[in-house]
Amino acid sequence: MSNEIIKKLPEDVIIYILLRFSVKSLLRFKFISKSWYTLIQSWRFKNIQINGTTTTNHEFIIFSRSFKKTQGFKNVLSINSSHDHNDLVLLDLDLPYLNFTRGFNELVGPCNGLIVLTDNDVIILFNPATRNYMSLPPSPFVCQKGFHRSFKGGIGFGFDSIGNDYKFVRISEVFLDAYWGPEKQEKKVEVYDLCIDSWRDVTADMDQQFPSVFSNPSFEILHHGIFHWYGKRDRIYVILCFDISTEIFHIMNMPDSCNVFDGKCYSLTVLNRLLTLICYPSSNNDLNQHTMDIWIMMEYNVHHSWTKMYIIKPFPIEFPLTTWRNHLLLLQGKSGLLISYDLNSNQVKEFDLHAYPKSLRVTVFKESLISIPKRGP
Repeated sequence: MSNEIIKKLPEDVIIYILLRFSVKSLLRFKFISKSWYTLIQSWRFKNIQINGTTTTNHEFIIFSRSFKKTQGFKNVLSINSSHDHNDLVLLDLDLPYLNFTRGFNELVGPCNGLIVLTDNDVIILFNPATRNYMSLPPSPFVCQKGFHRSFKGGIGFGFDSIGNDYKFVRISEVFLDAYWGPEKQEKKVEVYDLCIDSWRDVTADMDQQFPSVFSNPSFEILHHGIFHWYGKRDRIYVILCFDISTEIFHIMNMPDSCNVFDGKCYSLTVLNRLLTLICYPSSNNDLNQHTMDIWIMMEYNVHHSWTKMYIIKPFPIEFPLTTWRNHLLLLQGKSGLLISYDLNSNQVKEFDLHAYPKSLRVTVFKESLISIPKRGP
């Protein structure tokens, strides 16, 4: 197609054609002409690209895994470049952060194709498609002498559709170091705004008692513009929710059968665009006595819409990781290998992808042109 013909095409037609290409191709197309550069760089085009219909060819998987070394862990970040769900073709990414840490890295997201990589001290915002990234500044908060801080849950991340900005949220507790042991002093919530590149305090008040929040990487997800953590209040497990736009906390209850006495662990994911709770036997329980149950919330934030959709005969796993293509459940096995379970055929497949037990993190994302600003010195 000649440049003259391209110039005569309506912009909507050009957009329709361009959306059929990968982000890597679109980045090259920017240099075909000044008008294409302006179009591909425009917020309108980026918004259409990320919110358009997703096919399996638009979905990619990113893995974070750790390998034990003499001191600490070596961490590897990889993308699966194969579209065949029976095969993995991994491309390791060279991200000059968090390659060697004392613990495991966490993946948070995606949100509009952006992913967060963190060990709770260092926080990296990353676009896997464009390879752009930035490191967030540390929080300015410093504990007074005689106090110490404990982070509760992982980093929350999402897009504020009202303020048109990306936000990060972190929950912690500040303790007084008393002679007889730490005494809880206060709960602290901090939010980082990408557009102004700074942290600020947010009031943690809510209509109900604020629950205790526990770190559970396989539970912490963004859905419907709301970030979710694993919590407990009055001996009842709950889902703590934070609206990224309004910055309001609220609580959702799990299905009535989920409680501290059921011998289960919990994972939260999204299946067919619906919030999904996976209840699986803890490592201390006999697998023959328990099943893996999958509950789907058919209407978001409506408790009675929880529906048990799958009852699975369990097999040895560390924990669920994510869902892929709306019918594959990805998990880490006890050996450290990646496992997939097909919800349609009940087939279990083990992949030759190794990681230190409990270190594997997996996220499915759609490629995005969203740019990440560069921080000043």
